[in-house]
Amino acid sequence: MHAKLLVTFGLALLPSAFASPIEQRACTGPAVNDATVALIKEFEGFVPKPEPDPIGLPTVGYGHLCKTKGCGEVPYPFPLTKETATKLMQSDLKSPQQAITMDTASSVVLNANQYGALVSWAFNVGNGNVASSTLIKRLNKGEAADKVIAEELPKWNKAGGKTLPGLTRRRKAEVDLAKTATTVKALPVEC
Repeated sequence: MHAKLLVTFGLALLPSAFASPIEQRACTGPAVNDATVALIKEFEGFVPKPEPDPIGLPTVGYGHLCKTKGCGEVPYPFPLTKETATKLMQSDLKSPQQAITMDTASSVVLNANQYGALVSWAFNVGNGNVASSTLIKRLNKGEAADKVIAEELPKWNKAGGKTLPGLTRRRKAEVDLAKTATTVKALPVEC
C-alpha cells in the first residue's frame, strides 16, 4: 500500500520536474584583445586551404577545425585570404570566449591579458577540456589568477599523448601574455 502511494506521488511530481527548464545565464564573453589575436595567429599559422594539422586533423585559416568534408561550413572561398581567415577566426573565438566566461565563477576577476591567454588555451584544447580542468576549478575556488595560470597552463602541452614542442612554446607565450600588466578588465561581466 505504501509503495503504491509513493509511486503514485512520485509520478505526479515527474511532470513538474521537467516543466521548468534550467535557467541559463545571459552573459556574453567579451572579445579578446589584439595581443591575444596575434598570439593565436602566430601559433596556429595561416593555412589558405584545408590541410591536416600536426596530429592529422583537417584545419584551415588560423586554426579552424573542419567540421565537414572539405570544410564546407566555411563561408569563404578557398584559398582563404589572411583577411577572410581572420574573420573566420574571430567567429570561431566566440565559443571559447563564452566558455571561459561561463565556466568561471562570477567572483573570478581577470584582466584582458589573463582572459586572452585563457581564451587562446580554450581555442586550442576545446571547451570540454576547459570545463573539466583543474585550472578552472582552482580559479573558481578563489586562487590568484596569475599563480593558477602559471602553474596549470604548462601542463597542457600534449596532443595524441605526446609532448609537442609547439604546444610547450604556446603555453609559455600564453603565460607570458597573462603576466603582462594591463588595467583593462575582462571578467567578470555583468549578467
